[in-house]
Amino acid sequence: MIKEEIKVAITTVDAPMLAKMFLAGAKNLEAKKEWINELNVFPVPDGDTGTNMTMTIMSAAAEVSKLGDSPDMASLAKAISSGSLRGARGNSGVILSQLFRGFTKGIGKYEVIDVVILCDALQKAVETAYKAVMKPKEGTILTVAKGGADKALELIGETDDLTVFIDEVIKEADRVLSLTPEMLPVLKQAGVVDSGGQGLVTVLKGAYDALMGKEVDYAIETESAGSAVVKISQETEQDIKFGYCTEFIIVLHKPLEEKEEMDFKSYLESIGDSIVVVADDEITKVHVHTNDPGLAIQRALEYGSLSKIKIDNMREEHQEKLIKDAQKAAEEQKLADEKKRSEKNALAEASKAPKKDMGFISVSIGEGINEIFKGLGVDYIISGGQTMNPSTEDMLNAIEEVNADNIFILPNNKNIILAANQAASLIEEKNIFVIPTKTVPQGITALINFMPDSSAEENAARMTEELSSVKTGQVTYAVRDTLIDDKSIKQGDYMGMGDSSILSVGQDMDAVLRDLIAQLVDEDSAIISIYYGEEIEEAAAEQLGAELEETYPDCEVEVHFGGQPIYYYVISVE
Repeated sequence: MIKEEIKVAITTVDAPMLAKMFLAGAKNLEAKKEWINELNVFPVPDGDTGTNMTMTIMSAAAEVSKLGDSPDMASLAKAISSGSLRGARGNSGVILSQLFRGFTKGIGKYEVIDVVILCDALQKAVETAYKAVMKPKEGTILTVAKGGADKALELIGETDDLTVFIDEVIKEADRVLSLTPEMLPVLKQAGVVDSGGQGLVTVLKGAYDALMGKEVDYAIETESAGSAVVKISQETEQDIKFGYCTEFIIVLHKPLEEKEEMDFKSYLESIGDSIVVVADDEITKVHVHTNDPGLAIQRALEYGSLSKIKIDNMREEHQEKLIKDAQKAAEEQKLADEKKRSEKNALAEASKAPKKDMGFISVSIGEGINEIFKGLGVDYIISGGQTMNPSTEDMLNAIEEVNADNIFILPNNKNIILAANQAASLIEEKNIFVIPTKTVPQGITALINFMPDSSAEENAARMTEELSSVKTGQVTYAVRDTLIDDKSIKQGDYMGMGDSSILSVGQDMDAVLRDLIAQLVDEDSAIISIYYGEEIEEAAAEQLGAELEETYPDCEVEVHFGGQPIYYYVISVE
């Protein structure tokens, strides 16, 4: 006789379970971020939606993890809202943070949540996110979120089982996601669904798995992006100076001061080599080759308790390549430390500067362009661009460092404007003006039109108005096959992009560049500015400038070293 499985309804969820669901959603998104990046074809096929959403949710997940195994709902709501808000990157990340912000408004005052509370929280999530976007576009993450929230309303009174309720909400969100190509022609052309909407559904499905008892690794890595402790194996015995590969994590009593961190690294250098130390506010990951692991461990105990201790005898095995990788990581760590000290010194100097009436923050994409912005009076430069959007917290940190009553922010990328606006909304003690610059040339034009004798409000209006006088072109390459603006694009093709569309595609960069410029220049054009990237030789750029002067004799041609990655050339026509 076959026994029928009896399903037990789940009518409430407490804070510890909701925390597990949130962390599971974050982990699911992290695992699938590259796939979501591949779906991101608009405005160009160089997708970063998955990366931006992951960095946003992981910032919140790190805060949730700090609460331990038994958080209360109010603390959990604050951790999700604050963590995602400060970590938000790109349009998709900012919208995701606003969804979380609205959702947590609906749950924070309760000890447990049921279908009614959950439904209300979903409505608040959608309402908050739509308010955050000046011109909401249907066929995006917003549409998918609204579809799920609308379904939740329909289900009220039909079931009190959260497993049934959430499953139906996710199914509807997935259905709406499948319709996004019909709402945005660019998605239909490329044969994909909206990447932001897919990211949201991925989070929801991960959370549902946790609710249903699926085993999930809830551990969240909190180390800084780009830093990692490399697992080191062994090289030949005769080449090994220090015999024990030693790794451990210090759970800090308090955050390490810069001097303490440098003193610790100096001590490790005195007893070994291949040193990598990654410090965060709560933990520090350590790797060192030494002949006496006990000395390293003993010194580390001064800063906190130890976990995940691992010691390998490198003379027992012979894997030279990985050793070299470790040494490379150690060198990279050393360079990173030097850069960190340099940046801190620069900030210290900036903080000593007398207070100004008006100051400037600009996002920049290359060494040469950094210098141009500095020459135009920019006080603080944030590194960023198409593939790595600065977070809201990056903006807040910059605002804090600029000693001025009125601060202008130049995002110089349309995917960064929302994060800048979000940061501005969190500041009360300073007046923040976000000039909606979508490209570096627009940022330069805005600065050129700044008038020191005018008020901040007058300058903001003038700078914004002048953005329409400059046309921008950028030459890059495609990272995937797609179809955009009725143009068939193959992986590796060069693309000439205008302000709102792809103007030229081909396998010859020179031909694409010239075709792009020809479409930007008209009878009213007076100045052509060329900013060449890190992969372009100066001689080639100067030759291009000379040829353009012959082709367009009525235009003044300027050639500048931009040093930007990704984009071979950035062009402005005024």
